[in-house]
Amino acid sequence: MALKPDRIETQTDISFFMNTTGERGGVVSVNYNTEEGSSGSGVSMDDGNAVVAYAAAASGALPIGVLLNDVVNYDLTRQHINWHKDEVQVDSKVAVLRVGQVTTDVVVTGTVNTTRAGAHAYLANNGEISVDQCAGCPKVGQFLSGIDADGYAKVSINIT
Repeated sequence: MALKPDRIETQTDISFFMNTTGERGGVVSVNYNTEEGSSGSGVSMDDGNAVVAYAAAASGALPIGVLLNDVVNYDLTRQHINWHKDEVQVDSKVAVLRVGQVTTDVVVTGTVNTTRAGAHAYLANNGEISVDQCAGCPKVGQFLSGIDADGYAKVSINIT
């Protein structure tokens, strides 16, 4: 999973934590049917229950945005975080893109021939983006290109 550097970050959010490892580029979600993700009321900028993750099943998940950090689990007494790669430690705050444009390879690979500019982009399992909408899978934006030879597609994200 990866993001290319050519992106437009119109609206980002840093009010969520992530307590699992993950690579940037996919759509993180909350699921209010579980204990995690039941964030507090109001601003709750330091609410430890405001947790996002890549949803194993897209149905029922509520998309928050595209993950902009790599979330790693290092022994910080032996190795430091690589700030140049935008890494953050597990259980830390993460940056998510709510409105903007990204070029990502976290797209459903079975949709190579159907992904085209103008197609709607929906949340799929494990944070992937797809042109196919499953029952209960929310729309996260619109494709601005097809999938290239390296597996990347340009996607306009609009999660408001």
